[in-house]
This record gives sequence, structure tokens and C-alpha cells, in this order.
Amino acid sequence: MTVSRVVELEGHIIDSGMMQACFGIVMDLDGQFDVEEFRVGRSKTEESYCRMTVLADDPATLRSIVHELHQHGANPADPQDAEVTAAPADRVVPPGFYSTTNHPTEVRYEGEWLPVERIEMDCAVVVHPADEVGANAATDDGPQERPWAETKVLNAVSEGDLVVTGETGIRVHPPERPREKRAFGFMQGGVSAERPSESTIAQIAEELQHVKDDGGDVLVVAGPAVIHTGAREALAELVREGYVDMLSAGNGFAVHDLERDRYGTSLGMDTETLDHPRKGHKHHIYTISEVIRAGGIRAAVADGLVDSGVMYECIENDVDYVLAGSIRDDGPLPDTITDAVEAQNALREQAHEADMVMMLSTLLHSVAVGNCLPSTTRVVCVDINPATVTQLLDRGSAQAVGMVTDVGTFLPTLADYVLTRS
Repeated sequence: MTVSRVVELEGHIIDSGMMQACFGIVMDLDGQFDVEEFRVGRSKTEESYCRMTVLADDPATLRSIVHELHQHGANPADPQDAEVTAAPADRVVPPGFYSTTNHPTEVRYEGEWLPVERIEMDCAVVVHPADEVGANAATDDGPQERPWAETKVLNAVSEGDLVVTGETGIRVHPPERPREKRAFGFMQGGVSAERPSESTIAQIAEELQHVKDDGGDVLVVAGPAVIHTGAREALAELVREGYVDMLSAGNGFAVHDLERDRYGTSLGMDTETLDHPRKGHKHHIYTISEVIRAGGIRAAVADGLVDSGVMYECIENDVDYVLAGSIRDDGPLPDTITDAVEAQNALREQAHEADMVMMLSTLLHSVAVGNCLPSTTRVVCVDINPATVTQLLDRGSAQAVGMVTDVGTFLPTLADYVLTRS
């Protein structure tokens, strides 16, 4: 018995590779396809359209094929309302719940397509009906007039939440490769240390300026290497001049930044001379104790204990920062969030506000923030280790630039372009 389903693809499906990928999925999963209609966009703005019938030998195989096609933006031609099932208990989702991608998504509810708010990958979709009251209401003033949908991480699901299950009534819109050549999107062919770094940094600086000119927010995700490599002053200057709106880092980054202010070293090494002063290995723990004694970073700045660096500029310029702790932290600093779920939620709030994210030499924090980002957010990932850059760009974002280079070279050059050449 042969079963079939008609699906549609719309947009720049040829040059983005979407159509080719969908054809490959059908064949790889032992299905067949029959293209019923195909219209080619003949200009940079005109979109293409493909309507095809997908065939399989049994319903289970067809479901698998349609599921994979759905992740790549192929949507059923005969949409129906999404299936919703009430969560049986707090933090418990119904079997077969729909697990989100990081692409813009809509769900069909009562005949209306609802954009899913706060989209990120590996979440459940919860639908809030019109006239809903209580904690899930859209405003504190009472019930909302129209239904709406949002993502929820599993530990935020409440008993009774209407969770989308199955694949019916869901539309996914993967970002498409822009036809015009810009910094974001043109480096999708892979990661290479041999790309022209100077010109790429210049384009990143231009994009950063565009984001700020448009009133957007920039999130910097930074690792201790920013301090070790001597890029501290460049990042501090970008913060001071208003090019950084949020900072996400770990306890180690803040400690080394503060140590540089207090002792002129980072993890015991003088970042200018590369010397290791006597007892320098104790500087980081001395720094932690002094900041704890002061009552935290903000108090240390207010008391004049700290008067330079990235954390200092964040305090002085009201830049929001999240320091997420780990099992290996010394101290930690009073500002460090040691509860993993609390830290994750704080990172998530920053990620959803960001229009551009610069991930600088930190694999773990970059992955943590990357897990919360929609695929449409501009991302710059810089690391001397190619594996770090590849892992971040493999997430499927079409708005990403990857550079395999020393962050100690990247940041001063970026600051130079932004602050003196723009």
C-alpha cells in the first residue's frame, strides 16, 4: 500500500539549497516524490515555489519523511489545526509533544496561524487560548483578547498547559541565504583560518554599527582568553562607547578581569610582559577574597577598589551582565549565579533580547547561549580552535560568521574599525 502527502516549499528555495535538501531527504528515507508545480523566482526579490507529492510504502515511513521535511521548511499543503494536549503535571509534557527547532515557527489554532513567541530549539510549544486568565494571561490587566503561543523549556511547563503534540498544524520558516553579499550569511561554506581576516572584521564592524544605528542590542559572550590575550582594554572600550548592551560570561572571566585591575596579571601572568611575578599564582584568589570582602563587584567599584576593565565599564555604563557559575569555580564571586537553572534562565532572557551576539573564545558559554537563540539572530563566533567555531555554526543559523583566529587580534582590530574608521 502506497501512502502520500502533498507538501509545499516557498522562498529562495534554490540558492538556499532548501529544495535540494528536501529531495535528498525523501530519497534517503526510502520515499519517492513527484513535483506537481515548480515556479522559479527570476529576480533577487521574487521567491520560488515548489509543490510536490511525497510517497512512501507505509504510514510510519511517510511520517518520518514529512517530519524531516518539516524541519527544513516544507509544509503540508492542506494545513489543519495543531493538536494540543493538556500537560498532566508541572514539568511533565504529553507523549509525542512537538520539540521545536530554532527557526521562526507558527502553529494553527482555531483556524488562525499564531507566531510562536520566544522561539528557541528543544522546547515545547504552549498555546494560550483567548480569555485565558491567571499566570499565563498575556497581561496583568486580565485575559487576552486573542490566542497566542510561546515556547517553554520543560522545567517551565505547568499542569494544564496546552502543549502542541504531533506535526499537524505547524509551519517552520528556516532563514534563507540572502542574495545580496553581506557579512552575515556569505560564509556558510564552512570554517577556515585562511579567509581574509581584515576584510571580514571590517564587515563585522559595519554590521555592528548597523545594529546599533537601528537601536538593536548586542550581547557579548566572553571567555577568560579575552583577558589572557590582552584584548581586555579593547572590549572595555567597546562597552564604554555603547557598543555592548549585555555581557554573558563565567566566574573565571570576571575574576581574571578584576585581577588584571588589582595586580596587573591574568591568572598570575602579566599580560603585557608575559612574565610570571613571584606569588602571581595567588593573585586570582586574593582578588576573589577582596571582592567578597567589599560585597560584590558593584560595591568594589563604588569603593574605588576596582577602577578599570570590562566589569568596571559594565557597572559604570549600566550594562547588564550574567556570570554563570560552574563546578570548578574558585570563590566564587558574589555576583556569580551558582544555581544552574537560575543561570540558564538569566542567559535565556539576554539571548531573547539580543539582535547580535559575539561569542569570543568560550565553547561552553557559547553553546549555552546558542541553545537559546533563534536562528535569525546575527552571530559572530571567534576562537583559535576550529572545532569551537564549527560546533557553533553547525547549529543551522543562516546569520552566522565564524572566524578561526586569536581573539587578542580580533577584538583590538574590531574596536579600531568601529571607533576610529566608521
